[in-house]
Amino acid sequence: MKLEWALSGSQSLVRSAAAGSSGRSDRRWNSASTPAAVAVTPSEMPQLVFPGPPLATNSECDRMPPSRRASLGSPLSQPLCQPQPEKHGPQAAREVRYVATGRPDEACGWRAFAPTCLQAFNTPRGFLLFLCAASFLQGMTVNGFINTVITSIERRYDLHSYHSGLIASAYDVAACLCLTFVGYFGGRGHKPRWLGWGVLVMGAGSLVFSLPHFTTGPYEVQVDEAVGTCRANRSATCGGHASGLSSYQLVFMLGQFLHGVGATPLYTLGVTYLDENVKSSYSPVYIAIFYTAAILGPAAGYLVGGALLNIYTEIGQRTELTTESPLWVGAWWVGFLGTGVAAFLIAVPILGYPRQLPGSQRYMVMRASDTHQLKDSSHRVTSNPDFGKTIRDLPLSIWLLLKNPTFILLCLAGATEATLIAGMSTFGPKFLESQFSLSASEAATLFGYLVVPAGGGGTFLGGFFVSRCKLRGSGIIRFCLLCSLTSMLAFLVFFMHCPNVPMAGVTASYNGSLLPEGHLGLTDACNAACGCQPEHYSPVCGPDGLMYYSPCHAGCPEAASPGPGGQKVYRDCSCVPQNFSSGFGHATAGKCTSTCQRKPLLLLFIFVVIIFTFLSSIPALTATLRCVCDQQRSFALGIQWIVVRTLGGIPGPIAFGWVIDKACLLWQTQCGQQGSCFVYQNSAMSQYLLIAGLSYKGPSARAAGWTPGRLSAQIVPPRPRHRGPGLRLLHHCLLPVQAPVGVFGRPGGFSAQPVLSLRQPHGPSGSPLSPPDPERHLTAHPPARGHGPAVTLPRNTI
Repeated sequence: MKLEWALSGSQSLVRSAAAGSSGRSDRRWNSASTPAAVAVTPSEMPQLVFPGPPLATNSECDRMPPSRRASLGSPLSQPLCQPQPEKHGPQAAREVRYVATGRPDEACGWRAFAPTCLQAFNTPRGFLLFLCAASFLQGMTVNGFINTVITSIERRYDLHSYHSGLIASAYDVAACLCLTFVGYFGGRGHKPRWLGWGVLVMGAGSLVFSLPHFTTGPYEVQVDEAVGTCRANRSATCGGHASGLSSYQLVFMLGQFLHGVGATPLYTLGVTYLDENVKSSYSPVYIAIFYTAAILGPAAGYLVGGALLNIYTEIGQRTELTTESPLWVGAWWVGFLGTGVAAFLIAVPILGYPRQLPGSQRYMVMRASDTHQLKDSSHRVTSNPDFGKTIRDLPLSIWLLLKNPTFILLCLAGATEATLIAGMSTFGPKFLESQFSLSASEAATLFGYLVVPAGGGGTFLGGFFVSRCKLRGSGIIRFCLLCSLTSMLAFLVFFMHCPNVPMAGVTASYNGSLLPEGHLGLTDACNAACGCQPEHYSPVCGPDGLMYYSPCHAGCPEAASPGPGGQKVYRDCSCVPQNFSSGFGHATAGKCTSTCQRKPLLLLFIFVVIIFTFLSSIPALTATLRCVCDQQRSFALGIQWIVVRTLGGIPGPIAFGWVIDKACLLWQTQCGQQGSCFVYQNSAMSQYLLIAGLSYKGPSARAAGWTPGRLSAQIVPPRPRHRGPGLRLLHHCLLPVQAPVGVFGRPGGFSAQPVLSLRQPHGPSGSPLSPPDPERHLTAHPPARGHGPAVTLPRNTI
């Protein structure tokens, strides 16, 4: 028996069947008893032919194991097994289970090596596990370790914050160069292989990033010079210690470039692969879990990186420096070695996954879309199976996306949010370090405590909220707008700031009075004879809370001695106010502790900014996937990431680094050359960050508000109450007509697509297994006046 369905836009939906032997009576639908043809005329439909699946015999179903019978197989390639009503009750007739395909191209393995034990992971959940591990490593490396150790790298290799911004932006430059190629060709290629090779390249980038530690000499600091005491007539010696180290920023940029190349498939092809292989109602949850792992990665990077910074960079070598010393450099390179090796291990199982998971075809044909329709009926171009296979179709693919206003506005909103996220994630620890007078490791750990619950929780809750409330186009856009407005209001907290800890000669005079802005003077009468050099920055704290540039600038003549709590104490310092026990005061090594009363409030509102920023990430991504046609999803994500990287990710760290450098009060000087910043003015830093934040949050909210608000309810395939095999077969054969058809509901918005609705059939005997009558029960609703084709929207969703 040959059974096929032909759907033509200009003619009709025709069902032709060659009758076979009909003398045998069983529980299967005998197609020969069904009327020959029925005419349905949806507008401008291309001709599509969908073969019907063969029906298994009772003996085949009996011999088949229950596990295979209940597995999610392909509905268009394998026999359908109808459960026995007398064995499973009357409700069993409503269930149709698909048989696993068992095809070699859907097996998990590496070419001919596909052991049976690996097939347990050949599921969406198994793939999600490895994909989450890859995104976790990517987030830990790029957004965690690098942001944590950036201060140590600046100190070790004499870099400015502007140079650090260039290093961070190299990741986005690589992504922009690769996204078009990966999204266009990878979207129609073998996605798991693209993902696996990307993870391998990302691991290589981590190893390259740690390379400068092994190619430079050991980090040696002359402690007696750095924390030296008051000695007359000293002259600074300029050796080759720091010369040429700043050129290593090119190596760091190369490592970041490889990170960007490797991570490009992760957030384009990985997202679409998940969306294609799971139920559409579960897709936001799967994507939310994936992005939550990507957010928890930076959080773990901050925590682990902060712990590694407490270990001296030259492991096994003793040093007199302490972690509180501004010259301390932690083991910044260890984390990159670990993530590089882990990436190589994770790439192996990802490379073994098939082009599509078993059972994915049933979800691909049932996929719903809120595609923005164009007046030129360009949907017929994208629905062509040969479209997008050659480079000649690339300009047309880009042009189709540029004509989609919803997609463009979502891209612009994402770009403004990415600028803020990239800038704050890169320099957030430095902000906390300056505001609260913390060490680099303490600031990184505290920032990690904020990112873990705020970023990770916000990402997961955003996807869960969309799935739980079943939000569609307009609801998602309004939700994103609300999140942007809330985080923008919370950003006003940067009107507040913690005052600088008074520092003699920088923010205060040596007698404790406030120093006018711009009047730096590290030399005073009390230390004029000491010959202190500005290269030796090692702050000490007096008992009155006044901080000094170094023990020499505090006028301390003797080396430090152990004090209470293991702290080093300098005694008889001429610039420190006198006390009752000696002629001069004493100073403690390290920065003075900040007594800012606004610290809890600042941290609370920073938490609010982070959680509402990430709360809209998954809803915005879901809206992007739903506002383009199915054939362009991977490519659309690639183009969106290009816009986000070009307008947000690349200029974000550079702009924030430039803004933060403007707030610097005291620069490091190494033999006449300017190095990193030692002291920032907290009030200026907060004001500049407030201006930068509002400058980007405002356009983000406006772009979300300008997004076309009249979005149709999501068109989903009709789910009939009848579950007989014949109607189920009709249901799946008609699902591909859900492709975009270029019909406008209202100008500038989404439109509903013509949907063939299936009504409840009843055979002559009244049995739910009776074959359907297409002539009576297969209908297409006529267009409503003034609103394009009217459709019947079922209450149930996929």
